[in-house]
Amino acid sequence: MATKVILPKLGLTMKKGRIVRWLKEEGDRVEKGEPLYEVETEKITNQIESPATGILFQILVPAGRKDVPVGAVLAIIAEPGEKSERIEAPPLSPEGLPETSAAAAGGGPTAAGAPGGKRPFVPSSPAARRLARELGVDISRVPGTGPGGRVTEKDVCRFHEEGPPPPRATPLAAAVAREHGVDLGSVTGTGEGGKITRDDVLRAAFRAEAGPEASAGEPAERIPLEGMRRAIAENMRESLRRTSQLTLHTEVDVTEALALIERLRQARTGDDAVRFSLTHVVVLAAARALRRFPRMNSSLVDDEIRVHDAVHVGIAVALPEGLIVPVLRDAHRKGLEQIAREVRDLARRARQGALEVDETCGGTFTVTSLAGTVVDGFTPILRPPETGILGVGRVVPRPVARDGEVCVRPVVTLSLTFDHGVIDGAPAAEFLGALCGYLEHPATLLA
Repeated sequence: MATKVILPKLGLTMKKGRIVRWLKEEGDRVEKGEPLYEVETEKITNQIESPATGILFQILVPAGRKDVPVGAVLAIIAEPGEKSERIEAPPLSPEGLPETSAAAAGGGPTAAGAPGGKRPFVPSSPAARRLARELGVDISRVPGTGPGGRVTEKDVCRFHEEGPPPPRATPLAAAVAREHGVDLGSVTGTGEGGKITRDDVLRAAFRAEAGPEASAGEPAERIPLEGMRRAIAENMRESLRRTSQLTLHTEVDVTEALALIERLRQARTGDDAVRFSLTHVVVLAAARALRRFPRMNSSLVDDEIRVHDAVHVGIAVALPEGLIVPVLRDAHRKGLEQIAREVRDLARRARQGALEVDETCGGTFTVTSLAGTVVDGFTPILRPPETGILGVGRVVPRPVARDGEVCVRPVVTLSLTFDHGVIDGAPAAEFLGALCGYLEHPATLLA
């Protein structure tokens, strides 16, 4: 009896995922418990095991499709020798298709222009695909009129008889094309649904006027924007679109904080389970300051500011393929040693790809550090719906005034980005001031 491959719920907060790649192809034999496909959710990529032994008879959801809901049927595994009928994959809205598919459904770039020459997935009926093969029609170029942009037999016939439809372009793009003598049929649209925009036409006109010498030639390498890198890009763009971000910078003397860390290190010589760093002190200081300034420890959800009682601090961890932010739960209830232990454990498992989905969700504030680089200050980008994120630069010796004299002290630049729609600059500056006070006098954190 055939077995359905279902997208599992990998965490309490998971509602959907993105199918990154299939590790087997249709017709391959699979064993129960063997890795079958990879799914990405909240920037974590998990390998999912096969639920049964048999033949991977049909893949219903191709790699690259995003926003696949939990519980969706992804594939069919048939028993060896079993004769099964192929079933139609349910159509998805354009938001649930890979970008190349959505473009093809809307009359945008065709298979010929797809990176690597691969044909994009096109939602279509089996009858339409069969007819397209018989007529020699590239189905990726056929505009679909069925539900969700699905290509029907009528669409294939119309395309075969009438040829491709005229390029979809904005009125301004069409006017600019006439002015510059640009053939819209040679322009790839980057607008909504593959529509040609004014900028698309101007780029084509520039290339035509400048000649071949203006071209950079073939790139040395083509890197698909996918997996964690794609998730980061989408999240960053969405963050800037949804929030009114402002960044405050200040310097703080961390002489006493570094002295405290050194004393703690010496007291625990040989204990590899915990290693203290300035980041751990910053997390503790941020947790205490957030309790004093609860508006900074809030989330903007729809038209409501939700102020949280618990402090859950996200700790940015750099990976070769991008950035991941595991969350330290209830940081306000923990001491410095416990924070150091748990942050180290989270970072270790993040680098090993062993985090659970829920361990990257539910943060109320984020700390990101570039202390190991040459960077002093920078502009962190918010992680909506959070209100604040703190950037920590490198430790640098700088001249500072103390008791009427100038002396050289270790100084760190702190960069606080916050949502100005949730909190104003003055209270955000007060929060930053309280945080600096804790770092300059870290003994108050241990009381």
